[in-house]
Formats: sequence, C-alpha cells, structure tokens
Amino acid sequence: MFLIADSGSTKTSWVLIDKGKVLDEFSTLGFNPHFHEEANILSELQKVEHLRELVNDVSMIFFYGAGCSGEPYNSKIREALKKFIPGAEVYVDHDIMASAIATCGDEEGISCILGTGSNVCYYDGKQAHKSNFGLGFIMGDEGSGSYYGKKLIAYYLYGMLPANIKAAFEKRYVMDKDIMIRNVYNNPNANVWLASFARFFTESKEEPWVKEMVRKGMQEFMTTNVCNFKNYQNLNVHFVGSIAYFFEDILRTVAAENGIVIGKVIRHPIDELAKYYIHKYPSD
Repeated sequence: MFLIADSGSTKTSWVLIDKGKVLDEFSTLGFNPHFHEEANILSELQKVEHLRELVNDVSMIFFYGAGCSGEPYNSKIREALKKFIPGAEVYVDHDIMASAIATCGDEEGISCILGTGSNVCYYDGKQAHKSNFGLGFIMGDEGSGSYYGKKLIAYYLYGMLPANIKAAFEKRYVMDKDIMIRNVYNNPNANVWLASFARFFTESKEEPWVKEMVRKGMQEFMTTNVCNFKNYQNLNVHFVGSIAYFFEDILRTVAAENGIVIGKVIRHPIDELAKYYIHKYPSD
C-alpha cells in the first residue's frame, strides 16, 4: 500500500493505492518547506484522521511539493513523514516533477505549472532537468495566481482599476496599504494570500480588463519561461494548475502566437499521477 501526494502552497492532494486500485482520495493543507518547519508539518499531519488510520499499513510515500527543490528543504518533508509513518519508505521531489510525470508520462516534453505559483521544466521522459526558472512570488511566478493577485492589489492601491472593476473589488474586499504591507511583508504565507485574489479574476473572466491582464501574464510566462528552451517549438508544452485550466482559451491563443504547441492542460495532476503509479506498481 502506498501514498501519493501532490502539494502546492495552498493544498496537498493525497491518493492511497493498493494492489493496482485507488482506495481513497483526500486533501490537507499545502506544505512548502520554505515556509513550514518540520514540527509544523508533523502537527498538521496528526490532525488528519485519514492519515492517522494508515500509519501501520503504508510502505511507500511519493511526495511531490512546491519548494521541494533539494536538501535541506526536502528533508523537512521527509523527516516529518517518516516520524508520522515510521515504516514507510519516503520519496520527496519538486512539484514540477509531478507535473512532468502527470503530463508527459514517459515521453519527452516541456511541462509547466500555472497555479498558486508558476514553474517550467524540460522533461526527457525520465527526469525533469534543472533550470533557472521557478524564482518564487517575489522575483518570478509569472502568470500565476500570486502574480495576478499582486497585479490586482497594486492596480487598486495605485488607483488604476477601471471603475467597474474597482467597484466589484471594493464590494468583495477591504484593502488599503497597511493591510497589504501586513499580509505581504509580515506573513509567511504571503504567496498564498496574494493567490487568493486570483479567484476575483476567474469570476470576472469575461471582463475586458481581466482578459487583457491575463493575456499579459500568459505572454510574460511564455517569453520568460517557455521560449527560453532552444527546442520549445519542436516539443509538446503541457500545463497543470488552476490558472492554466480556467484560462485555457487565453493560454492557447497566446501559445499559438508564440509558435508553441500545447499538449495537455489539466487542473490537478494527482489523477494522472495515480494512473502512472498504478501502472508502475500494479501489485503493490
């Protein structure tokens, strides 16, 4: 019996597999080792009844997470999981690897994340190659939920929103400079807070201003990330994440304008990960 976890900064999706079948699916908070310590992760795990019931049965855990970019970050997740389920062999890797497996399987391609944050990798069919991308919400995250949340709040505070967008924003949120500074500069989960405002975009996706802002973010992601791969026009480029999923029409338009061939666009990689591991370990 083994567990697969796909963790963004907001939510972790879990799947329990035994003898080639999915037995259970559930979710917990997202665990990002850049923002959460081992003790915090272990404390959250102990609150989850689904996980507590499995401590004597699980032999392997495959955990893919945002921020799991190598040691010592991965060890925070690994040690928390090993303390929680002592008998399990624990494998921890970056969420971009989960994206690559879910979209490419065993084939070559470029796999992208457009969710709370953004990232991209070249996948050779076995490994996701390291790159300079995925700089996080302060320096990067082009086209992501945190990117759009940051733009929305900044335009509001600068007084640059169109009147109808400003009115809709004020009807839903209370925002001023002090609130922004407190939540961005004094909040360990600032990226998640910023990304929460992307829901305003998805719920107002037919507004011309929203469409243009999304288009600009998608173009920045393509220019900065995808188009930096020398062979990007000769490979399928796949996407996972809520931003890619909800704005797939704009994503495909911008991709076509840049000579990019889009393959899969999926909201959550966990289902495709489950299929992959069921095929890989059919009798475990």
